[in-house]
Amino acid sequence: MTVATAFDPNSISLSPGAVRKVRELVSEEENAALKLRVFITGGGCSGFQYGFAFDEEAAEDDTAIQVDGVTVLVDPMSFPYLAGSEVDYAEGLEGSRFIVNNPNASTTCGCGASFSI
Repeated sequence: MTVATAFDPNSISLSPGAVRKVRELVSEEENAALKLRVFITGGGCSGFQYGFAFDEEAAEDDTAIQVDGVTVLVDPMSFPYLAGSEVDYAEGLEGSRFIVNNPNASTTCGCGASFSI
C-alpha cells in the first residue's frame, strides 16, 4: 500500500470540508477503522462515474491518502483517472454529496457525478 500525505500532483487531495464530513460519518458509525474509498466505474452520462464507499480494510495495492487523521483509499485501476484531483464535500439545492474536482476530466455531466477523459 502506498501512503501519500503532502500535496502531490500525482496524488489526490481532500478539502477541509471533505475531511470534516468523513470524520463526522466515521464518528456516527462508531468505527474508527473506516476509510473513504473513492473509485471510478464505467457508466454515467459522460462515460465514467465516481463512486464513494466506506471500507475497513485496505487492499495491498491500494493507495492510501492520509489527511488530518482521515484516510482515503484508491484502487490501482482508478488512481490514474483521479491523480491530481481534489475530493470535496458540498451541500446545496441538489443535496449533500462528495464531489471530485478532477483536472483530468475533459467533460463532466451537469450533476458532476460522471466525466470523460
